[in-house]
Amino acid sequence: MFTHSYIHSLNHSKMSPKKEDENGETTYEDTDNKKALGGIKTMPFILANEVCDRFAGTGFHANLITYLTQQLNLPMVKASNILTNFGGTSSFMPLIGALIADSFAGRFYTIVVGLLVYLLGMVCITTSSILPQFRPPPCPTKENCIEASSSQLWVLYLCLLLTSLGSGAIRPNVVTFAADQFDMSTGKSNPSSVGRNFFNWYYFCMGLATLTALTVVVYIQDHVGWGLGLGIPTIAMVLSFIAFVVAAHLYRRVKPEGSPLVRVAQVVVAGFKKRKLVVPEDTTLLYENKKLDARISVDGRLLHTNTLKWFDRAAIVTQDDMKDSTSPNLWRLATVHRVEEIKSVIRMVPIWAAAILFVTSQSHQHSFIIIQAGTMDRHMSPSFQIPPASLSIFSVLTMLICLSAYKRFFVPFARRFTNNPIGITSLQRMGIGHAINILATLVSALVEIKRKQVASAHNLIDDPKAIIPISVFWLVPQFCLHGIAEAFMSVGHLEFLYDQSPESMRSTCMALNWITVSIGSYVGTFVVSMIHDHTGKEHNWLPDRNLNKGKLDYYYWLMSGIQAVNLVYYVTCAYLYTCKPLELVKDSDTNGDLELATEKTSVSNSLLNGQNRGSEKNEDQRV
Repeated sequence: MFTHSYIHSLNHSKMSPKKEDENGETTYEDTDNKKALGGIKTMPFILANEVCDRFAGTGFHANLITYLTQQLNLPMVKASNILTNFGGTSSFMPLIGALIADSFAGRFYTIVVGLLVYLLGMVCITTSSILPQFRPPPCPTKENCIEASSSQLWVLYLCLLLTSLGSGAIRPNVVTFAADQFDMSTGKSNPSSVGRNFFNWYYFCMGLATLTALTVVVYIQDHVGWGLGLGIPTIAMVLSFIAFVVAAHLYRRVKPEGSPLVRVAQVVVAGFKKRKLVVPEDTTLLYENKKLDARISVDGRLLHTNTLKWFDRAAIVTQDDMKDSTSPNLWRLATVHRVEEIKSVIRMVPIWAAAILFVTSQSHQHSFIIIQAGTMDRHMSPSFQIPPASLSIFSVLTMLICLSAYKRFFVPFARRFTNNPIGITSLQRMGIGHAINILATLVSALVEIKRKQVASAHNLIDDPKAIIPISVFWLVPQFCLHGIAEAFMSVGHLEFLYDQSPESMRSTCMALNWITVSIGSYVGTFVVSMIHDHTGKEHNWLPDRNLNKGKLDYYYWLMSGIQAVNLVYYVTCAYLYTCKPLELVKDSDTNGDLELATEKTSVSNSLLNGQNRGSEKNEDQRV
């Protein structure tokens, strides 16, 4: 039997220096040096960067449809298609940005480049909004308007492409990079640690930035001018870049260790080559190499699990594998850690997929609610009417309040029943979000029934421009419920993706959150198109002009049913889910280059059960 030599004394770890690679990425060889960088002192800079970035992004995108139709004189359908394609591109780009960060560039440099590219795109579109040669002649009458020329549209496309590329580099990496500054494990001794509550704080700050942009920037764009309205988000983006890079010397940076897709491919190929072999019942006979996995298992190596056993064939050691003990062929032999990496990702997919229909259910509700609001009494005073689009403020405010109250009130309350130091697990948190979202959709259906009853009672069904004498604030409860659902579901989803993904694939796995938004939006568009095309012309559920003659409540009932089925699917997947198990290795002096699984100290707790990987003293040993 061959073993490898990888000597690392835990008793002397405090003497180990820290190093930097050729890219300037800091790596660590001991716990004390990890504590020297990162931590709470980096949060003002990272959160300031994200607040400015979100403020800029929201101010740029929220009213872009108005810019395209009123400044570039584009037809509504054409403008909508441009934004849809732009949104789809933006949502898929994070996968590319995450792969770049995890493969070779590292999260810090990927974020820096992303900020610069995004800023370049915003400078481009701000400049085009100021200089008249980049816009067609004004068309105040909205009749016989001259559309933007091909060259003017190509400038727009270039700007949108740059912002898509920039956001693709920023979105999946900045949350993970911020979480890297903390020990994200949580123990009973410290259930309210800053790291454990980071995702709550992140979403809270993003909500404040979004709220400010929706109320300030959009008003300036509509009432002052687009030059200033787009200039303010551009200035915010400059501040975002400065806030992030000024603290570069304080950050803890995790060194990238090659493309995770290559490692996945190696495991699959190795397993296929050994598909006829039988996996030994004694899993300690499977191949492990501490030195080989050291840089992709800083937090601890993954333990073997009894799920997806087909992949275990990749870790079977054969006589051919032992011929070259100094450099194993990774396309024929994979370590248990690398096999468990692909297992962890595959186990996450069913849970991740449940979020797609969550996004689908919300993808068009906002638009429909705005249309509903336009037919209702929006007076807050005899002289002031609330704009229909401003109703989304109630959703954002509710989410902020919910996030603020979550740690202070909900966690202590839930802890009484669960005995879990963090109140509930991320899986349970997502489940609550799914359930509340169903309730919000049901309320939407009931409010629409009420609205149509009032319209019928006043003989206003056939008048699409009529203002129905029912207060627009009937719509507020569903906005509030959507805000609560967002606080539970979205934060829980981020926690789950971060904690359960292999540490070397975290940026890639966090990109799945944006892929969820993209796929869910496209599925929502498909559902709405199918309903519109197949519910007839006389009694169409979603009519083109007169919402009063439609059956929007039927759409809400359908969405509620789909979500109910999705909730059953989610609960089943969550019940069957196997958490990612980690081990803390007590290394001993050995000789050789190939190693079979030997003595180890295992810790398989995670954020899902609220226990601290580092504080538990589980001394289960395997020989």
